[in-house]
Amino acid sequence: MPRKSPFHIVLSPDEAMELNRRAAKYTLPYFEVVRAKMILMAAGGLDNDEIAARLDTRREVVSQWRKRFFKERLAGLEERARPGRPRAFPPRAHG
Repeated sequence: MPRKSPFHIVLSPDEAMELNRRAAKYTLPYFEVVRAKMILMAAGGLDNDEIAARLDTRREVVSQWRKRFFKERLAGLEERARPGRPRAFPPRAHG
């Protein structure tokens, strides 16, 4: 039996417009596109298991992003600093 998320997503018109823009943009990093799609599907009434199946990811990942969006709105979808040792070398510059 699928679990029902306690974080019910209702989007404002501005949030829906921004998430649709992100979901359709091929030039954004993949993780931003997927996060936008997760939230749009959640707002459409899909449960975490269904969203995970459609996006080929784990239910726990969907649950995490649904919760962060519910608490922080669009700012919750942004990348945060990660714990641990920083990179030893900077990313390569394409020249």
